[in-house]
Amino acid sequence: MRRVVVPVFGTEVAPRFDLAPEVWIGLQGPSGAFVEERTVVLPQPSAENLCQLILSEGAHVLVCGGIEQEYYDYLVWKKVTVFDGVIATIPSVKKALEEGTLTSGAILMERHGER
Repeated sequence: MRRVVVPVFGTEVAPRFDLAPEVWIGLQGPSGAFVEERTVVLPQPSAENLCQLILSEGAHVLVCGGIEQEYYDYLVWKKVTVFDGVIATIPSVKKALEEGTLTSGAILMERHGER
């Protein structure tokens, strides 16, 4: 079992870690499928509070958009696997994690209206 945290804006990964109004938290079972998930509304966006939440939840994985080096280094030091620079919706993040294909810098959204 591993706990995954994703700062979100609506149904997408928040573009900036420190400005996320909500956090999606999922528990990934041994088969890779998510067995539990919930969304937590933050009282105010804050990188420090978000780091505290990640650690208090016992998160193993963080999936985020832009994150300052200071917070990235701190979370990695605390043994959290960080996938940063991700542009995606929550369903596409879940799918990539279940398949084991998620990488930092992944763009998992299609452009609409362009041909």
